[in-house]
Amino acid sequence: MNPKNIWVIFKKDFRSYFNSPIAYIVVVAYLLISGFLFFNQLLIPGGMQEASLRAFFSGLSRFFLIIFSPAITMRLIAEEKGSGTIELLSTLPVSDLEVVVGKFLAAMGLVLVALGLTVTYPITVSLIGSPDLGPIVGGYVGLVLMIGASVALGVMASSWVNSQIAAFILGFFLCLVFFLLHMVLPFFPDSMVGILEYLSFDFHFQGVERGVLDSRNILYYLSLIVFCLIVASESLQRRKWATA
Repeated sequence: MNPKNIWVIFKKDFRSYFNSPIAYIVVVAYLLISGFLFFNQLLIPGGMQEASLRAFFSGLSRFFLIIFSPAITMRLIAEEKGSGTIELLSTLPVSDLEVVVGKFLAAMGLVLVALGLTVTYPITVSLIGSPDLGPIVGGYVGLVLMIGASVALGVMASSWVNSQIAAFILGFFLCLVFFLLHMVLPFFPDSMVGILEYLSFDFHFQGVERGVLDSRNILYYLSLIVFCLIVASESLQRRKWATA
């Protein structure tokens, strides 16, 4: 892969977010939701005595990231396929994998901007008390890894269809499955529980959130990201063969 080609794709798509209302809607909506969860914890009786970001890293904050991921990735490839501009990309000296990685990084950049603006939360907590930095750092690392996996799923979904709406629905469904998988384990036989639990976002996030950066949890998210991006690039490659 050529980093220069990836950088060009990244800049084009990252700028396009801020040339439309998408970036501002995503950032403001996430800050409102996460801010409510965080400050609500501080305002409840006894909340001021607990210097932590437990509420911020809890289910709702993560769940809305899962929603936002397919919302910002649905247009990345599906829109270009629907409008025909993907054919123009195929004539340029860039590989399909470079296109996919560049678009993935652009979407990651947008979500990380929103996440980066929450740095005021740990600062506020540190002014209230003496928080344990391990869970805070682990929580942010876990969110970044989970965001990466959900964005990669959204990019893969966008590569399969020509419609942005279909890409959003498919991406949201895939993210939701991985997010809620741990909740349906009781309905499966014991022989399948171990495998399904390992595939669950929440199972690996809880390990990282505690401040324990287990390589197995990090490898899980990175492997899922790489798998989805390779599948997305193969999907683009098959489209070339079909139109050749």
